[in-house]
Amino acid sequence: MSVKVCMGNEAIALGALAAGVSVAAGYPGTPSTEIIETLVGIHKPGVSVQWSTNEKAALEVAAGAAYAGARSLCTMKQVGLNVASDPLMSLSYIGVKGGMVIAVADDPGPWSSQTEQDTRGFAKHANLPVFDPSSPEEAYMMVLSAYEFSEKYSLPAFLRPTTRVCHASADVDFDIDAEIKKSDGFEKRPEWCIFPALSYRRHGELEEKQGEMARDFDKMPYNRIEGRGRKGVAVSGVSYLYAKEAIAELGADVLLYKVGTPYPMPERLTKKFISSVDSVLVVEELDPVVEEQLLIEAAGRVPVLGKRSGDMPKNGEYSFEIVKKALIKYLGLPQEKEEREELPQLPVRPPVLCAGCPHRASFYAAKVATKDLKKAIYCGDIGCYTLGNAAPLNMVDTCLCMGAGITIAQGLALADAGAKCLAFIGDSTFFHTGIPGVINAVYQGTDITVIVLDNRTTAMTGQQPHPGTGKRALGDDAPALDIETILRACGVKRVSRVNPFDFESAVGAIREAVGFAGVSAVIAEAPCVAQLKKPEAICFVNDKCIKCGRCIKEIGCPAITPDEAGRAVVNAPLCTGCGLCACVCPVSAIERGERNGK
Repeated sequence: MSVKVCMGNEAIALGALAAGVSVAAGYPGTPSTEIIETLVGIHKPGVSVQWSTNEKAALEVAAGAAYAGARSLCTMKQVGLNVASDPLMSLSYIGVKGGMVIAVADDPGPWSSQTEQDTRGFAKHANLPVFDPSSPEEAYMMVLSAYEFSEKYSLPAFLRPTTRVCHASADVDFDIDAEIKKSDGFEKRPEWCIFPALSYRRHGELEEKQGEMARDFDKMPYNRIEGRGRKGVAVSGVSYLYAKEAIAELGADVLLYKVGTPYPMPERLTKKFISSVDSVLVVEELDPVVEEQLLIEAAGRVPVLGKRSGDMPKNGEYSFEIVKKALIKYLGLPQEKEEREELPQLPVRPPVLCAGCPHRASFYAAKVATKDLKKAIYCGDIGCYTLGNAAPLNMVDTCLCMGAGITIAQGLALADAGAKCLAFIGDSTFFHTGIPGVINAVYQGTDITVIVLDNRTTAMTGQQPHPGTGKRALGDDAPALDIETILRACGVKRVSRVNPFDFESAVGAIREAVGFAGVSAVIAEAPCVAQLKKPEAICFVNDKCIKCGRCIKEIGCPAITPDEAGRAVVNAPLCTGCGLCACVCPVSAIERGERNGK
């Protein structure tokens, strides 16, 4: 055994290695990304690690490995589970042979997600067990237990860390020298093929297993009752640590029910807890999953307070302060006076595209190219380029979910005949779920323009490779799939490639694509600025500046600001010398030069 200070996501990866995992597949998404990245960094021989094209593919790869008896891991963030939900729901009926853990990181807050959805709800919907760690140490141990549980019941098991568990750090005792659990090979049998008669039988078996698992969870150390008193507090996930610390600080007599496996709830412990208290306060982030199960168990005999009663916030991430305040109210303690000095408010810093980001040039080129259209609608997607919605670009009118920009554009084109619809999509998202939308547009004969913002990486989550980069997760070479070839194979008749920093050419290419009747595409190719070394070139503002502010108002580059007199000033450490601002300046007051002097 070794001891290491590691993040929760690292602990999950180490736990999988300690359990003998041999196949791990995922799609990057905060707060889950570092699980796969840790496995890539360790690169244990015999363990296959991949960034899949999307979460559905990752889940299916992991399921296939588990069919053959291998232990597999699938990772994603909570919205990725929506993409993977189709195979998930059938997989709970088919089951697995080797242990399979589906690690889905939830994002209360949300810090970087479209939704605040709760994976525990999916677990209940799919009739699958879920482990909800309260700390990195517990996350490591729960991975080991989840594999054993998965194999015992021949079902995948969920691990559901939240942001604070994923990104908090703690000492973890780990052992990654454990032997890889070898696959004993796929055994052909009818039960691997889902048919109505099998589904009917398996549904009944699944329901029976819920009770068996609930009784099994009674024996696990992650579920326990602590303390004393007739006031009960039930907690799940990281809220356990907040509540435990607050109870200790308040010196209160409270019976604390730690629920580490919120679905199905431990059977005996839950009955014992409800029968031991006069009332219950439930503390859990996101949905009232534990609260609703306790309400059923209490059946009106004991008041169960929480989100439904308005005693806990219904949304957002919890904190020690929030939990302590709720406990003071629940326990009838006097409210504390605010003695802490108010900290000054942080300045408002709206998220913006990086200085030198090629997406800014692409958006601005599209804006110029479509300025004379009677009506243009810009459909965005999930990625760095979502930030194109901010002023002054204002080039993202819609954004729903991964890959939806192209299909949303098709719906808008059908409903608003007078509008020209443009869909922006990143290269990684194109491979994730963009391609089916292109096929549908061609098949339906819809008149839209797709602009693929190809910066050669999955930028927002940390530069992970994808099928267009020519690299796999472990850094080895792979066939680089060509986006233009795929677009043409999908039936797109007009495809052009441009460098968005070649501004006039980019404007011309987009203008021609927009004028094409039918599906057209422009691939805007330039590497993500985060992948580049500090360029030697930099932009300077010369004496010709007329203080018009156009370079600031038009493109919104964070490297350019006005000085007190209104002259444009380039912030040298931020500038990448991309030259887009020089294209905007009406009097040639911006020019490029060497970083260390003209």
